[in-house]
Amino acid sequence: MKKIKTALISVSDKKNLKPLLNNLKKNKIKIISSGGTSREIKRLKFKCIEISEFTNSPEILDGRVKTLHPKIHAGILNKREKKSHLKDIKKHNFENIDLVIVNFYPFESTLERTKNHKKIIENIDVGGPTIVRGAAKNYNDVTVITSPDQYGELIQELKKYKGSTSLKFREKLSRIAFAETAYYETIISNYFNKKTNTLFPQKKIFQGNLIEQLRYGENPHQLGAIYSTSSNTSLKQIHGKRLGYNNYNDIFTALTISKSLPKNKGTVIIKHANPCGVSSKNNYLESYKSALLCDPISAFGGIVSLNFKVNRNLAVELNKIFLEVIIANGFDKNAIKILKNKKNLRLIDGTNFSLNKILKFISFNQEILVQTEDLDVFTKNSFKVVSKRKPTSKQLRDLIFAFNVCRHVKSNAIVLASNETTVGIGSGQPSRLDSCQIAINKMKKFNLKTDNLVAASDAFFPFVDGIEKLVQSGVRAIIQPSGSIRDKEIINFANETDTVLLFSRTRHFKH
Repeated sequence: MKKIKTALISVSDKKNLKPLLNNLKKNKIKIISSGGTSREIKRLKFKCIEISEFTNSPEILDGRVKTLHPKIHAGILNKREKKSHLKDIKKHNFENIDLVIVNFYPFESTLERTKNHKKIIENIDVGGPTIVRGAAKNYNDVTVITSPDQYGELIQELKKYKGSTSLKFREKLSRIAFAETAYYETIISNYFNKKTNTLFPQKKIFQGNLIEQLRYGENPHQLGAIYSTSSNTSLKQIHGKRLGYNNYNDIFTALTISKSLPKNKGTVIIKHANPCGVSSKNNYLESYKSALLCDPISAFGGIVSLNFKVNRNLAVELNKIFLEVIIANGFDKNAIKILKNKKNLRLIDGTNFSLNKILKFISFNQEILVQTEDLDVFTKNSFKVVSKRKPTSKQLRDLIFAFNVCRHVKSNAIVLASNETTVGIGSGQPSRLDSCQIAINKMKKFNLKTDNLVAASDAFFPFVDGIEKLVQSGVRAIIQPSGSIRDKEIINFANETDTVLLFSRTRHFKH
């Protein structure tokens, strides 16, 4: 146990100080404080010694230098049982600081409030992280608190041990403190990387806040958790049992597709991180029904993402099959009442979820693959008509719709579509020809109407056989990236069969 006699308090977040100060007073703990914190402590009718008085050195440089003083850091860092340290402390007439309560200038929230670089720079804390690192290093003798959320635990510890803290408690807080300083520096580092357009710096640092430890990972024998680079997730669960790793994986896939569709339009049904039905029809009920018809068998036990608010009529329809998760831009009261009849069905409000062109990470042991996200918005200018027959405006809309869906299907990917609705999806095959056949088989299996059928491929056809199979199935327009040595053969075949053919300038694999 280590008795606490002197505490240093310097906090930007001044909430919940009163119960803490009451407890410090009960345990006769002297308080040293700085600037705004000392004013708040005095406003709450508690005594404290200002740092400038304690160090006999004024705060200077507009407050940039106040705690950076040997009397502060020696009081924190000295080893209480080391003779040479005791000698130095006595020689310079310093005293021990046993408790450090510090949180940092709000750099992260400043970034959310302003783009003014000068204001941002002034919210980089120097003294706070320095003190915290010193206290955390010397956890054998010093207790370090970095968040108001820890006050309650500290109060209980002081009550339990009559003004002292245990080594186990101090060690735990030290671990948390080093995570706090590392997180803080990471946000600053990433800010400068972004400001200087440095995507891949020599040293890449990641920050994340734990949102939830999951029941398990991809399989029950694996552990799993979800973190966010923000302070919380943009998703709001309003009903149902806890989400698992696979649920989140499917949810993010579904949202990535639905948010790429026109605003307040579109239904996406996901199974095992692959779309099995997508529709962008204007009528919300028809949009869902059309997406479901693409592959109603695969949709069983899947996830539905609706890029609009769910009403009562749609809720009734959604309740007709087993779904794991429904995501929407809100649910009206009647819809919630209906959907809550299934106690395990998760309802997620994805209104605040948005697509950002940030980096994507995949890790393998100690190696990490990093790339930018594939979130380009397609327009007619993204493609070139290379066939003699030109697409109608309706065909062009369907082709762009199909190509957008296709880039979210695991490669090799083929998407058949009509009326801005998928009618067949072939995914994840080593052979593009096999993907064509799977998409065609799906379409035939569910007897879908195929007027004005179009097809999209996520990469070029290496041989004519793939495009030939699609044309034989009734496809009248095809969109694919260019780049094959046989592009001319593909174009010639399209012209021979009077098929519309568009080339994209970019490939869109999803592995």
